[in-house]
Parts: sequence; structure tokens; C-alpha cells
Amino acid sequence: MKNLSITVFAFLVLAVSSATAQEVSPFKLGLFEQGGRVFVGVVIDESVVIDLSVASAAVGTPAASEPMPRDMKELIERYDSGVRQRILEILRNTGDLSSGDRPDWIYDVNTLKILPPIMYPMTMLNVAVNYAEHDVEMAAVRQGAPGQTMPTGGNALPGTESASGIWERRPNDPRWNPYMFMKATASIIAHGEPIRIPPGRSRIEWECELAVVIGQTASRVPVERAEEYIFGYTLQNDISDRGGRGDTRYGSDWLVTKSQDTFAPIGPFITPKEFVPDVHQLRVTYALNDEILQEGSTAQMIHGVPELVTYGSNLLTLRPGDLIATGTPPGSGSARTPPIFLQDGDGRGG
Repeated sequence: MKNLSITVFAFLVLAVSSATAQEVSPFKLGLFEQGGRVFVGVVIDESVVIDLSVASAAVGTPAASEPMPRDMKELIERYDSGVRQRILEILRNTGDLSSGDRPDWIYDVNTLKILPPIMYPMTMLNVAVNYAEHDVEMAAVRQGAPGQTMPTGGNALPGTESASGIWERRPNDPRWNPYMFMKATASIIAHGEPIRIPPGRSRIEWECELAVVIGQTASRVPVERAEEYIFGYTLQNDISDRGGRGDTRYGSDWLVTKSQDTFAPIGPFITPKEFVPDVHQLRVTYALNDEILQEGSTAQMIHGVPELVTYGSNLLTLRPGDLIATGTPPGSGSARTPPIFLQDGDGRGG
């Protein structure tokens, strides 16, 4: 039986600041392919891409000899030790990006193949049910969660204790402890790339999520310092298979549900954190066939971004380029009446 395919799009509205202390125009970062060559690009206004390596060699300033990163992980590692400054120099010395006679290292984004901004993070963590409204809508379809057949709205069940050595509950904290799972990095694809519906599986749905991009090695990071370890933000569509495994062995099967091929569209771009004034005031929207099916705000998260970085770094040492997807707002297809699942051909031509 053939794999069916769909192309779906999700959107993260990042409220970028208009300027920093240095009056820097906001930019995003992405990975692109043009003529068989892969390069890191600086994205302006979602529409124009500067080939960072070629531009650096072409723009004559004292830093022109500084080698530019070959991929996004290297850019993240070197961002604060010369790369960010070089990007700013290029932007200051680049003319009208919309001009017809602009340099050949500036492209319209629609002429390039967009790749996942980070091809192979070492670790990709996802957060389960981090929006109270999503817990409410999923209660009726949840599998393998004894004692949670009814919605809790993010509130802990009686008897909930700290996860010793991982997450210490504060006095009078009514929330449940964070819940993370591994999503296979092999499931990553680019924004707009077709999702393959596995043969024999018909209950495939979407979950649009803000993803945190780790900026430096993080191990057991305290909440008050968590922001120091963040590079920026992108988007993950946490594709999920709600068809189950045919038995109840060991409860939920997160591998089947979350980590099949093409189940992790990422991107299209990364917004450095300096251009995100408040990560907890971002609109998250998902549209399928031009119909908006998810629309929420990161203000609705049960556990905020710093808490998730702390929790994740207490489980694993996180490294530059690793990702934490922070959970999805309400609007999942399986929770609708009747349910809506992804179908062959959805989103094509979008």
C-alpha cells in the first residue's frame, strides 16, 4: 500500500521588536538549497534571503576574513563570538534589498528550497499537554493514562509529588509536573514538505507548537538562568498518529504516536531571541486547506519556557541546536465532533 502525502502549513506569529539598543532591524535565520548547494541564510521580512557566506566574502569590512558557519548548529555556537556582528555589518552595508540590480547573493525566498533550519538536533524534546484547554479537549480520546480519563485543566491529581532530582514542586503549586517525551530527530522534515501518511494508518493529526532552540550546553539549569541558554524560537508541527498499537501494553506508545517518518515538520526559520520581546505573548495558528483549525497564545501554557528548559536540562544535557517543542493549544482534529484527520492531498497547492 502506498504512502499517501499531504502538505500542511502552520504559523507562529513572533512579535519581533522593531529595534534593539543598536537599532538593529529584525531578521530570521534559515537553511536553504540553491542549485545543489546548501547555505545558511539571513531572512528579511519573510521574503528576501541573504547568502551569509557569500555576502561575507563580498562585503569588504575588517571582519570579511571571518569564516562563516556552514550550518545552523555552527552559527548558534559562534553567534555571540563574531557571527552576529558580521551579520549586522552585512546588513548595514547592503543596499536596497528590493532593487533589481541587487547582488547575486540576495534571493527571493520563493526561488529557494527551504530546508529544516536545524537538520539533525542531537535531542528533540516535546511537552505533552502543556495547555489546559488542550487537556480538556483530549480527555475523551486520551489512551493509556489511568486516572486521567477526565479533564484536569492542568491541575495535578491528588497525591502528586515532586519528581525527585528532576522537578521539585513548590508549595501550593496546583499544576501537574511537566511531562516530556523524545521525538525522533529522524522524523524531521522542512516546512511545506509533504507529510507521508503511513500505510494502514488513518487517524493522523496535527499539533502546532512553539519550539525553543537551545543556544549553549545546558545541564541542570535553574529557572532564573534559563533564558541565557536559549538561542531563539521556531515552529514544530507535532504530527500525531491516534490509531493506537492494537493493545494496551505499557500504556501509551509514544514511538508509534509521535515519531514516524515525516512527523516533525520544523521551521521554516529561526527567530533569534533578541527579537522576541515576550515569548509568552505569541499567537500560534494552524491552518489546513485555508481553514484555521488552531489558534491560541503561548500565554496559555501551563509551564512556561524557562521552566521547560530547566526540566529538560535536568533530564538530559542539552546542546546548541537542540529543540524543545512546548505543547499545542486547543484545536486538535481527534478532539472534534466529528473528528478531523489529515487526508491524502490536503494542503496541496497551498
